Amino acid sequence: MTAPLRLAVFDVDGTLMDSQEFIIEAMRRGFAAAGLAAPEDSRILSIVGLSLVEAVSALAPDLPPAEAERVAALYKRSFIDLRAEKGGEASAPLYPGAREALERLAARDEVFLGVATGKARRGLDHALRAHGLGHFFHTTHTADEHPSKPHPDMLLGAMRRTGVAAEAAVMIGDTTFDVAMARAAGMSAIGVAWGYHDAESLRQAGAAAVIDRFEDLDDALHALWQARGATA
Repeated sequence: MTAPLRLAVFDVDGTLMDSQEFIIEAMRRGFAAAGLAAPEDSRILSIVGLSLVEAVSALAPDLPPAEAERVAALYKRSFIDLRAEKGGEASAPLYPGAREALERLAARDEVFLGVATGKARRGLDHALRAHGLGHFFHTTHTADEHPSKPHPDMLLGAMRRTGVAAEAAVMIGDTTFDVAMARAAGMSAIGVAWGYHDAESLRQAGAAAVIDRFEDLDDALHALWQARGATA
């Protein structure tokens, strides 16, 4: 009997790759270039996953929209500069077990893999190329091509692209934005405890499971797919 098609969509920053040094420093530089005091590091990490303008607006809610767009552009410029200074996004490490988890899932003919990220297309392409991950993914969706998380458009696009129904699709991410996006798309979500939002916040947002290491992902996916009737 042929197994039903399934879809596992991954966030990038804070889930597959630890980009916090890049993100924090680029945001500091962006705010400084605009003549503004930089937010605390913990606040910067709390908005990872949002589109840039939305992220800046969340960090500095009193900024006029045009100024938020200017700071976002300065952040983007700073991130590009940092990438050049540090030798590319290969200097932002993958989390332990990330590559092996992708390899295991990619080896299963019935499983499609996707990406839904707050990165722009250019940044995602750099990251996937730097770590040699691009060949794993059947569908990739970025914040400059879709509405910002937690709007479900990225996940709806992934399901359309692969032909997988919501009950057989799962979002894997480290933020409440990922969980809310999945719920809005009718999908389940698995939170990861090593990222930028804490495990309890992920559970309260509606994550069906929160894992502490990538080695636990296969069992968590199996349990969700079985519960939603998506197993063979």
